[in-house]
Amino acid sequence: MAQLEEQVEAKNRVISAKDQIIAQSELKIQKLEEALRLERIRKYGSRSEKLSDLQLKLLDLEPAVSNDEIETEISSGPLPEAARRRKRKPHPGRNELPAHLERIEEIVTCAAEQCTCGKCGRETEVIGYEETEVLGMKPAVHFVRVIKREKRACKRCAEHGVVTASAPVRIAPKSIFADETIIDFIVRKYSDALPLYRQRAILMRDLGIDVALTTINDAVLRVGELLIPVVDTVKRICSPAATSRRMRRT
Repeated sequence: MAQLEEQVEAKNRVISAKDQIIAQSELKIQKLEEALRLERIRKYGSRSEKLSDLQLKLLDLEPAVSNDEIETEISSGPLPEAARRRKRKPHPGRNELPAHLERIEEIVTCAAEQCTCGKCGRETEVIGYEETEVLGMKPAVHFVRVIKREKRACKRCAEHGVVTASAPVRIAPKSIFADETIIDFIVRKYSDALPLYRQRAILMRDLGIDVALTTINDAVLRVGELLIPVVDTVKRICSPAATSRRMRRT
């Protein structure tokens, strides 16, 4: 019995020590969270004190945040409870677009030189399509554009292989979103001050599409990459030296 009592006391001491470590860790985490909130408020301005920790955290995930977006977020109020309860899930890979959305097919034909057999010179036949689905949109109407790229082959010369029509040029070639959808993200974010995570919530609410915020962010950042040459040209044209040269010529 004495030996058992000693073992119990030893375990109690271990448990007590662990409880103290947990309490200290929780206090440290609380202090760090408070420091992080203060840092975010300093970053976004004193008005952002009205935002919840979750809203400040989501704003940190935005490619860029304007004062108008912060004011819009303050007036929008806290996020819905459903957004608060949602747990982070492993990335599922490329999203499957809902079957209930209308499908509008867009056939991309092979170039003229791809329509003849490289061996015998006969015209090849369409044997199928390489399909890609992207989320397109009309004003207030979403649909799924099915991009079907021709795959051609010669029935007589099977060893010559199969050729596929080139993929159409898109803003973000590997994105689930069509060009007009990405442009709408840009307009809503930078003209309407609607943060991307709010737009993601709208997609989930209206269409049942649960797409990762990083997927939308990547599409928006791709637009920024494409605009870098334009920005550089504008800077060069509007530089003081260029302006001075133009004035001397006139």
